[in-house]
Amino acid sequence: MNSPSLDLVATLPASVSLDETLDAPKAPPMCASPVSDRVPLPQKLGYGLGAFIDMWGHWLYPTLAFHVYNVFLGMAPGLISTAQSIKILIDAASDAFFGWVSDNTRTRHGRRRPFILVGGVLAGIGLPLMFAVGRGWSDMEYFIFMIVSTAIYVPIMSCFNLPWSSLGSEMTPDYHERTSVMSTRNAIQKIPELAMFFAAQFTTLAIFNDANGKPDILRGAQTYCAILGAIMVVAAVAIFYLVRERYYDTLVSQKQEKIPFSDTLWRTLRCEPFRQVLAMMMAYGIGTAMVAALGYYATVYYVCHGDIGLATKWNTAMGIAGMAFGFAGIPFFTWLARRYSKRNALATVFALAICAFIGDWWLYDPAHPALQLLACGFVAFTGAGFWTLYGSTVADVIDYDELETGQRREGSFAACQSWISKVGIALGVGASGWILQLTGFDSKAPVQTEHAIFMIRILLSGIPVIGLVIALIAILKFSLTEERMREIRVGLEARRGRV
Repeated sequence: MNSPSLDLVATLPASVSLDETLDAPKAPPMCASPVSDRVPLPQKLGYGLGAFIDMWGHWLYPTLAFHVYNVFLGMAPGLISTAQSIKILIDAASDAFFGWVSDNTRTRHGRRRPFILVGGVLAGIGLPLMFAVGRGWSDMEYFIFMIVSTAIYVPIMSCFNLPWSSLGSEMTPDYHERTSVMSTRNAIQKIPELAMFFAAQFTTLAIFNDANGKPDILRGAQTYCAILGAIMVVAAVAIFYLVRERYYDTLVSQKQEKIPFSDTLWRTLRCEPFRQVLAMMMAYGIGTAMVAALGYYATVYYVCHGDIGLATKWNTAMGIAGMAFGFAGIPFFTWLARRYSKRNALATVFALAICAFIGDWWLYDPAHPALQLLACGFVAFTGAGFWTLYGSTVADVIDYDELETGQRREGSFAACQSWISKVGIALGVGASGWILQLTGFDSKAPVQTEHAIFMIRILLSGIPVIGLVIALIAILKFSLTEERMREIRVGLEARRGRV
């Protein structure tokens, strides 16, 4: 269906800029999404199933790495975090490749869905192999295995993740419906998130005890990953059959030219609104990644006094609290974005997250261990808001870029933001283990010193706050308001009609 503005505005050249569209007829305010812009519920649910593969394929391994390699196998935490940072660097490179390839792919099944199917199935099969190690190896042998296994597994996850992330930006042209798509995805995501919180407790179940009655954490991790891997395979098949690519037919009919690989990074970074979003996400991601391991150790060694079994039970309870608070955060921040714009809603996310991390100093309390549920819950509440609005905001940036360049480059944007963010987060994750060592933490000691506990607590609260303040400043400078997005849509539909 073509826009009515085609009768009033001459077809615009591919290089037209936003400023040249200001005299075009204004679209009506985006208070409610037109029926034609709405994504059918089965497609929203199908897209949301990708969260199972995304969460477990990317984050289950880092969640269990310290638990298995450090706590059970005794590997030095610095080597673990170094291996994790190398994993993320490999991830960044492979993401760039698959984002570019999916932008340029043309098949009868679309440009994203074939990669989603193949990558998702292989990721599920490969997940349990990430812990296929022996007992009694040296630290260097464990380290080499971690590097080699991730070098094989990471490109498989990129094959799934970049096309899937790109697909989320092209499911609807509507400013608010994009937030609805992302809110559905993030609501579904709470299920795999809960499974991640339960992971540590699962590995300590009595059925995995060794001959001495002690938990065989390694065997538990291998079993758990095999179960979740099977679910990932089913999810990949379901996504392939449920989801459609809204922009694909338009792209084929216009015979969009192939995008050079160099444009994946350099031309994408020239987009000013994208740089603003990237700065926001980098500050948020690095600040939280640097303390990724500290919350677990605060629970084990401060709240639970070194009782790993008790700590894993609290970890599961915190996961349930996080899921509940996250569910509450999704509709709250979706409403806030619809009522006051995405930019203001994101600013609120960061302000509340700052309060949440400062509160960790009091909420991790051995005298009142149940307060941990609030610590996890408040962070999950704001995190749900961030990831819902972030994905929706990136889709707006891609519309801006299409008006400037005449091309739909969702894969390039997904790849570029992945490459830049993962390089930065790799530094944060790489630092996390060394930060833990600098606190004076000793994995062989059943009880940690008061100094080590104090440093874990102060860094857990302090480091994320610095990143969140920077993220808040970045989003306040973001230029794509709801009014500007209305103008952009008028310009796009004047050029190529509606999709």
